[in-house]
Amino acid sequence: MYQAIVFLPLLGFLIVGLFGNSLGARASEYITSGFLVIAAVLSWVAFFSVGIGSTEAFTVPLLRFIDSGTLQSDWALRVDTLTVVMLVVVNTVSALVHIYSIGYMHHDPHRPRFFAYLSLFTFAMLMLVTSDNLVQMFFGWEGVGLASYLLIGFWYKRPSANAAAIKAFVVNRVGDFGFILGIAGVFLLFGSVNFDTIFATAASYVPVEGAVENTAVAFNFLGWDVDRAGALTVICLLLFMGAMGKSAQVPLHTWLPDAMEGPTPVSALIHAATMVTAGVFMLARLSPIFELSHTALLVVTFIGAITAFFAATVGLVQNDIKRVIAYSTCSQLGYMFVALGMGFYSAAIFHLFTHAFFKALLFLGSGSVIHAVSDEQDMRKMGGLKKLIPTTYWMMVIGTLALTGVGIPGTIIGTAGFFSKDAIVEGAFAGIGHNAVAGFAFTLLVIAAIFTSFYSWRLIFMTFHGKPRATADVMHHVHESPPVMLVPLFILAVGALMAGVVFHDQFVGEGYDAFWKTALYMLPENHILHEVHDVPLWVKLSPFIAMVIGFVVAYQFYIRKPETPKYLAAQHRGLYAFLLNKWYFDELYDFLFVRTAKRLGTFLWKKGDGAVIDGLGPDGVSAWVIDVTNRVVKLQTGYLYHYAFVMLIGVAALVTWMMLGSSF
Repeated sequence: MYQAIVFLPLLGFLIVGLFGNSLGARASEYITSGFLVIAAVLSWVAFFSVGIGSTEAFTVPLLRFIDSGTLQSDWALRVDTLTVVMLVVVNTVSALVHIYSIGYMHHDPHRPRFFAYLSLFTFAMLMLVTSDNLVQMFFGWEGVGLASYLLIGFWYKRPSANAAAIKAFVVNRVGDFGFILGIAGVFLLFGSVNFDTIFATAASYVPVEGAVENTAVAFNFLGWDVDRAGALTVICLLLFMGAMGKSAQVPLHTWLPDAMEGPTPVSALIHAATMVTAGVFMLARLSPIFELSHTALLVVTFIGAITAFFAATVGLVQNDIKRVIAYSTCSQLGYMFVALGMGFYSAAIFHLFTHAFFKALLFLGSGSVIHAVSDEQDMRKMGGLKKLIPTTYWMMVIGTLALTGVGIPGTIIGTAGFFSKDAIVEGAFAGIGHNAVAGFAFTLLVIAAIFTSFYSWRLIFMTFHGKPRATADVMHHVHESPPVMLVPLFILAVGALMAGVVFHDQFVGEGYDAFWKTALYMLPENHILHEVHDVPLWVKLSPFIAMVIGFVVAYQFYIRKPETPKYLAAQHRGLYAFLLNKWYFDELYDFLFVRTAKRLGTFLWKKGDGAVIDGLGPDGVSAWVIDVTNRVVKLQTGYLYHYAFVMLIGVAALVTWMMLGSSF
């Protein structure tokens, strides 16, 4: 069964990728979508068998992969609760995206290629989440990077799509460089890349007070001799660098909003189920290592809090409907990393799980809006769509309710985001006293929750309410999406409403031990599961209050007094421009890296290659030879007395040399 779950998407990719043009677009859609639906159903079977049921973790061996010296890496599928949770997320969302794409991409002439890429993307993510060792994980890691490049740049005739694809690929290479160094460090330290071996011996590297081996050099990194006490921290920070790239954490976040250049189903798949969740999964999988490095967890918490706040501020002023949701993804990923930094690994995966449903719902819902308004994405040119596309409207409202965490504190009444996001906020407060940046993280998360509510309802009000701002021709053609696009929205809406209340106890409640078994590791002194239930009432109410504040302000700005946003933007031009330009990260990187690289390249080209290498090398030698030959050629005049004169000079020179040479 598990082989089928993983390899059915690969089979779909191979069939459609090789024979798609012969099979035709419709057959390609049915083959890839059918395989993904089967894989999704089997994933839910695995989820209830391993997670909810009593099946213990096990490994499915596939083949020998690498056997070189002491490096041994077999290709195997690691099946435990963490794996089956990710299988459900990846395959469910991917199957619905495949089905949705049948309607959304109906007029695209390259549908076989698109569906082949979608299946390849899914397979690469499945290889990542089922990996039994770091080398296999890196294979899937790079696979999703490649597939994202292909999908973001799917419309390759658009310069903006090509630029976004290259940007995503390059920025991720920065993080991946750290990841591969971390893998090398793990192998150097533990002599293995297999998870079981690493986890079994990691505890021996925890510094013991007064022990002599604490000062023993483990390895040299950047000229710095790292002792055993610091080795785990260095490795964890390098691995986290890889997670920052894939999961778009500041400062390696700049690729994520530009990824909106790809088709909307691609955005849904990247932001909800694949790619950006890889970093969160990787840290959760390696919890036995990260749990032993307090410094690394502090860094993870700090970066996550900054990212959650930063992305939320930028989302306040974006006008592209997809970019608003993209920055929402970036912010929610920050929440997940705060949970990971607190050692609250199950809450991070719980939010990943619920987030997949409502974020896919929002992206596919935005695709339905774009489909209805003739591919327009600027919310300033929408408005008044509620009555024209009511089904899409209510689906978007459900997604917004889940994202903003609507629910009643202290009860089981709430959307998916209410249970998972509130758990992270409460966990951040519970970490005060154990984590030096916990109070800082808690404050930023609550502020980010206010901003999240504001920009989410701003999207709803600008898009669906008020007077229509589109042209009469566009409004005349507004229409509801076909059933093939709406059915996936209905299914995702059920998850956005029910996933939190149904699975809360298993992920972070009383059923934690029976559900997670040994998939996640926490030190005995990590009591956050118990402490999170003892936080003050005002802490539990804070996300709810933040949600209400954001809603009220958005309603005031965009329904009651829609002229207010323009007035505030004019009054605070500097702040508005700062947020609209995403804190000028792109401009800063362009100044520091892009322009510098171009100037260096130009200098090496013109001065190094042109003037020095070519000037003194091929061009210099050839010019000298030509000059000499041109001078020699002048002696070939054709007159006999010239040749006789030269011969006499030669004889005189020879006699002179013999006379003078013999005297020495």
